[in-house]
Amino acid sequence: MFDAGDGPMVFGILIVGAIVCGLALWVEFTFQPPLWVHAVLWIPLICLLTAIFLRLSKSALLVLQYKHKAGEGRLGEQ
Repeated sequence: MFDAGDGPMVFGILIVGAIVCGLALWVEFTFQPPLWVHAVLWIPLICLLTAIFLRLSKSALLVLQYKHKAGEGRLGEQ
């Protein structure tokens, strides 16, 4: 059985966080919108990007585990 563990969540948090923070800073310094505009823009985008990146990164890690025949570590087996 294959298990991706917490790796996909870490990738998702780092990638989505970097994208959204960069875009939020750009929008803030370029347009200076009120706070509610930031909430309307970034909350749905965070949810959407997190779902997309979580699916992609989890599937990529599972494919890599299958390709390299990775499994649970077992002591004593060679």
